Amino acid sequence: MIGKDAQDRYQELAKKWLNKTITSAEREEFAKWYNSNQDAPVDIPAAFVESEKNHKARILHKINQAIKYNNSPINKIGHIRWISIAAACILSLSIPCIYFYLRNKKVKSLLVTHQKAQIKNDVSPGGNKALLTLSNGKKIILNDVKKGVLANQGQTLLNKVKDDQIVYEASPAQTTGSSEIYNTISTPKGGQFQVVLSDGSKVWLNAASSITFPTIFSKTERKVIITGEVYFEITKNKLLPFKVMAGKQTVEVLGTHFNINAYTDEGMIKTTLVEGSVKISAGKNVAILKPEQQANISNNGSDKIGINTADIESILAWKNGSFQFEKAEIPFIMRQLARWYNVTVKYEGNVSQRHFTGSISRNVNLSELLKMLKYTGIDFKIDGQTIIVAS
Repeated sequence: MIGKDAQDRYQELAKKWLNKTITSAEREEFAKWYNSNQDAPVDIPAAFVESEKNHKARILHKINQAIKYNNSPINKIGHIRWISIAAACILSLSIPCIYFYLRNKKVKSLLVTHQKAQIKNDVSPGGNKALLTLSNGKKIILNDVKKGVLANQGQTLLNKVKDDQIVYEASPAQTTGSSEIYNTISTPKGGQFQVVLSDGSKVWLNAASSITFPTIFSKTERKVIITGEVYFEITKNKLLPFKVMAGKQTVEVLGTHFNINAYTDEGMIKTTLVEGSVKISAGKNVAILKPEQQANISNNGSDKIGINTADIESILAWKNGSFQFEKAEIPFIMRQLARWYNVTVKYEGNVSQRHFTGSISRNVNLSELLKMLKYTGIDFKIDGQTIIVAS
C-alpha cells in the first residue's frame, strides 16, 4: 500500500504517460514504479511507440491495487481517482444516486476489463450475431458462414466482408431499379451486426433489432423498415430521399447520420441526429431536427413530437462498444442488459427510485457490470439466465 500523496503522484504520471506529455525525469520515476515487482521490466520510451496499448491495463491495475487502503465501498469510489478519471459518489437522502464520472475516453473500456469475474454463475457478453432472411424465405445465420459471396439477389451480390458486416454490391448499371426483392437482417438478444446497403449507406444494428430493405432501391425513393435500435450513415443523394419507417413514425433524409431507438418496451421512439438534418413525421405532426437534437414520440400515446437536446456520446455508446448512463433508472439499465446479455430480469422490492451515472465496456461479463451497479445500494444476483434485482 502507498500513501495518498504517492497515489496522486502516480496517477498524475500515468495521465502524462497516456497523453505523451511526460518529461524524461518523470518518465524515469514512473518507469521505476511501473516495473516494481515485475519479472520483465519495460522500457517506457519504447512502450510509447511499440506497445502502449498493451501496458494500459497493467497501469490501471497497479493504480487500482495501490489505492485499496479502505474497504468501505464509499471510500473505494469517493477517493479513487483512476488514471485521468474523476470519480465521485453522491448519495441523496430522497433519491439514492451515484455519479461515477469517467473523463478519459481512452481508458473507459479498461475500467473493469482487467478484472476476472468473481461470480461462478456468470453470463458472457453478446457478440456479432445476425440472421439474414432472403426474399425467397431462405435463412442464413451470418455469424456461422465464412467470408465471401453469400447469395445473388437479382443484380446484387451479398458479400460478407468482415465477421460483423455484409455488403450489398450492386452493379454500376443497377444502383437503382426494381425494389421488389426485399431482404431482412435481424439480430437476436445478445447480437449486433452491420450492413452496407446497395447505395453505400451504412447501418449498425443493436441487439434485438431488424432492418427490412430492397436489394436495389427504386428510382423514386430509398425506403427501409426497422425495429429495435439502428444507427444510420446515409449516402447523400438529392434526387432520392432516404426514408426509415419505425413504428408510427417516418424519418426522411437526403444524407446524414442519425440513431433511432424504437424498442417497444421503452415507451418512446427516440430519433437522435448526429449530423445533417432529418424530417420526422408522425400522423399529422412534422418536425425538423438539428444536430444534437432528439425527437421523442410515444409508442402507445399521441403522435405529438417532443424535441430535446441529446447526449450524443451516451446515445451512441452501444455502437462504440460500451454502456454509458446518465442519471438512468435501474429498470432502464436492466432493459439494456437483458437485450445484450440475453437474460431475464426479476425484481424483488421497489427499486424504481434508484439512479446511476457511469460507463463500462460491453465486452465484460455480466458480473463485472453488476459490481458497479451494486454501489447504488441495490443487490444483484445471477440465477442461470435471470438477473434478480433486490433493494
